[in-house]
Amino acid sequence: MRALARKLAFYILAAVVAITIDFFIPRMMPGNALTAALGKLQNAQVTPALIKSLEVEYGLTGHQSAWDQYVQYWDHLLHGNMGVSTEFSQSVTSVIGGGIFWTLGMVGLATAISFVFGTVLGALVAWRRGSWLDNLLPAMTFFQAAPYFFIAILLIAGFATELHWFPALNGYDQTLVTPGLSGTYLANVIDHAILPALTIVLASAAGWIVGMRNVMISTMDEDYVLVAQAKGLPKRRVILYAARNAILPSVTGFSLAIGFVVSGALLTEIVFSYPGIGYILQQAVLNHDYPLIQGVFLIITFAVLGANLIADFVYVLLDPRTRQGG
Repeated sequence: MRALARKLAFYILAAVVAITIDFFIPRMMPGNALTAALGKLQNAQVTPALIKSLEVEYGLTGHQSAWDQYVQYWDHLLHGNMGVSTEFSQSVTSVIGGGIFWTLGMVGLATAISFVFGTVLGALVAWRRGSWLDNLLPAMTFFQAAPYFFIAILLIAGFATELHWFPALNGYDQTLVTPGLSGTYLANVIDHAILPALTIVLASAAGWIVGMRNVMISTMDEDYVLVAQAKGLPKRRVILYAARNAILPSVTGFSLAIGFVVSGALLTEIVFSYPGIGYILQQAVLNHDYPLIQGVFLIITFAVLGANLIADFVYVLLDPRTRQGG
């Protein structure tokens, strides 16, 4: 447990460093961040309250030291205040909250499906190596080698443009349905998410298959697996014994993948104009929306740190050797 305590201390330190870097992002930009932000709002309603908020956000009030600004920044974060988005004219918290809903729903589910599908198939390919299952590897490896946007464009050209089976853009059809808990709206959302999700599954499943297959082959040569086979244990039980240890490296990879789910599959969301965090980040960078860039950076960082921390605890549960000497 002392090892986990040390890791927890490391994650806390990493979070503090991330927040500190996030504080300096707009202050390291060339030029005046407030002027750039107001320039983006020249055709919109610029209120004194918005100007004051931006001045505080960028530390341009003229009477605060860098340390006072830093302390105030921490105070804002602890109260859930990430500033105002200059592009959307809303609080950064609300903009990110809306994007996370779409990213977790589509990218998160697609990542989980890819992990489960790839891990199970990788274990079966290793156990049945030399069978027809080995023929799946070259095809899946091709999809892994291809860029996300290339697969997305192929899917759009085939299933959206030619066959008209699925829509190609946006999270739902804004002209046909109204957001809500109705079955029509949910069906429309799922219909729009199929092609982006399929892109992620095709592009990432091969990594899980190959990784699990290689580790599974090595694990099956371990003494405890050979003894289990010699004792005549059911094949299913032997596979589970081997897979339990072979899956450990995949757990780390999955934790990282889940952490980056929050950032979204950036290129995939851009190609499909899917309103997730990745698409929001692109809009923030293109429009010099510094508060939104800061907020997205923090959310992504905390998601990665949190996912790795969870992975450490899962490792302890799956591998008793990590609990020895703790």
